Amino acid sequence: MKQIVRTEKAPQPVGPYSQAVVAGDFVYVAGQGPVDPAIGKKVEGGIAAETEQVLKNIQAILDAAGCTLRDVVKTNVYLSHSGDFRAMNEVYARFFSEAPPARTTVQASPPVPILVEIDCVAYKPQG
Repeated sequence: MKQIVRTEKAPQPVGPYSQAVVAGDFVYVAGQGPVDPAIGKKVEGGIAAETEQVLKNIQAILDAAGCTLRDVVKTNVYLSHSGDFRAMNEVYARFFSEAPPARTTVQASPPVPILVEIDCVAYKPQG
């Protein structure tokens, strides 16, 4: 059984996908970009500002699913420029300070002009 997760506290999907899906004991959060849902626009300020907004968006979606960042077991980070790794990592470390999840980081060219996108999987035991 799967459950669709939706919250107004994170950017709305711009295509045929869900913000997140709960399937069994796991929550699969779609790739999130640096859009501030309060204004509907990408945040300015470079990779650090974008990474912070992306992780805030993920937090809001996880909250709507009944989880926290502590429940995240895996993330995938997509950077437009590999040179942004260090600055992204500094912000990321603030959000995942205790028992960080497994992570893959790759350089990718997103279809929109953003510097970072992150998706994740969280563990949410049923019962």
